[in-house]
Amino acid sequence: MNAFRLALPALAMLLLAACATQPGPLRGDYAPITPADAIDHDATGTMVRWGGRVVRVEPKQGRTCFEIISTRLYANGRPRWARDEVGGRFLACRAGFYDPAVFEKNREVTFIGSIDGYETRKIGEYDYRFPRVEASVIYLWPRRDRVDVMVVDPYPYPYYYPFRGWRPSGYL
Repeated sequence: MNAFRLALPALAMLLLAACATQPGPLRGDYAPITPADAIDHDATGTMVRWGGRVVRVEPKQGRTCFEIISTRLYANGRPRWARDEVGGRFLACRAGFYDPAVFEKNREVTFIGSIDGYETRKIGEYDYRFPRVEASVIYLWPRRDRVDVMVVDPYPYPYYYPFRGWRPSGYL
């Protein structure tokens, strides 16, 4: 019985660790800089793992470039999405054709590669300096299913409603 008590927490830790495991292509140690940091300081040649949501996909002759809104990554490498946590934008390019119908707007993608330069493009009327990554890995994440959450009151009125002071008969 004591062995079971010791094994149960160990098993729980293993299961939790499995949830945070990175997919094989995304494993490794990379520079902890963001695209916004790379704009402020020349980081050409630095290996990075960046991710975010697709803004635009531009297939060109022999290669495809992605414009991405950068976000922080979870431990498994998947982009987080909170509107207040945007870390700038970046471009990621890789040889080959990547279909814009698959890599459509707002899909979550993680890239691994080295910063090979900077490119200035317009966002509206604003000139924005993009760090450009020569991607060695492009990881398209599966779509997240939306779940509607319904809160159910465990003590439905009129049987017990502690915030209105109602008490069952015989309760002191």
